[in-house]
Amino acid sequence: MISINDTTLRDGEQAPYVAFNTKEKLQIATLLYESGANELEVGIPAMGKQERSDLKEILALKLPIPVMSWNRAIMEDLEASLECGVGAVDLSIPVSDILIDVKFKGNRDLLLKNLERVVKSAKQEGLYVCIGGEDASRAEENFLKEVLIFGKELGADRFRYCDTVGILTPHQTYQNISLLTDLELLDIEMHTHNDFGMATANAIAGIEAGAKSVNTTVIGLGERAGNASFEQVLMSLTHQFNEKRKIYPSKLTKLVNSVAKAAKKEIASNSPIIGEHIFSHESGIHVSGMIRSNNSYEAFKPEEVGLNRHYPIGKHSGSATLLYHLKCSGLEPSREKVQKLLPKVRNIVTERKVVLSAQELKELYLCS
Repeated sequence: MISINDTTLRDGEQAPYVAFNTKEKLQIATLLYESGANELEVGIPAMGKQERSDLKEILALKLPIPVMSWNRAIMEDLEASLECGVGAVDLSIPVSDILIDVKFKGNRDLLLKNLERVVKSAKQEGLYVCIGGEDASRAEENFLKEVLIFGKELGADRFRYCDTVGILTPHQTYQNISLLTDLELLDIEMHTHNDFGMATANAIAGIEAGAKSVNTTVIGLGERAGNASFEQVLMSLTHQFNEKRKIYPSKLTKLVNSVAKAAKKEIASNSPIIGEHIFSHESGIHVSGMIRSNNSYEAFKPEEVGLNRHYPIGKHSGSATLLYHLKCSGLEPSREKVQKLLPKVRNIVTERKVVLSAQELKELYLCS
């Protein structure tokens, strides 16, 4: 089973204009576990006392899944994480020449020397170690191989492949990750950003190429355009990869709403998996099919994610929609009369740009 390492409480909170308080963090951490996250990345201890205090409180929940902190690959950050008592750390290093120049003045040897010291210290403390390859999608292939070989020698457990500025396509992702998984050195974790709207697609492509873990955030929250979406990845693994995951609709709904409220973000009505209108069928052809079979135009049932199915009475509604609502209203409608009513329904909706209610349709039918 692929491990979902959710980073809502780290990378998600790094989204501009977002800040979670302690109570919100504890609720989100609990709901993430209850909703199917396999691991949590919950903060940056080096940020300061309050961040460490929050992390300790999350650890005190004793959730039965690994809890990881994010760190630069320097001793100061590792020591801050050790103080909190975490069992797993992500140790981040820049791996593209662009960021190595910015952060290490182009000195790869110094970068690797720092990494060696910190990874060895972390392993001596019994920690699970993920090496975070910042900007891996813009790194030289040979240097990435060098880092993986070196990380394996040091005893690291995982390598996080970061498409830090979200530049990859799914095909490029598959090719890049295949090269790394074929080395059979460290398990690969996907960390994708949504600058071109491909974060979830790239995360899934990485899994198809052999990655064993994926970073997500609830509602795709994160820096700039955000990260791969927790709810999208969760449902993809369940339905497209046929993993045996138990999804609790009430918990998922509560998680999504809690993060959206804490982040002060609106959820689009057509948002994949969680948008309130994604199970609303207006097209006459679709409604006709859905009435015959619920899986005609749905990939999964709305009940799985705490939503409901609707047949709005709109401009594109057909006779099947009108007949459905009129029958639900207790009438035995005439198909011929309904057909004649359709143009009037469409004109009303087009003019006022609001669908009819079932009661309005009933009154219109009775008066026609």
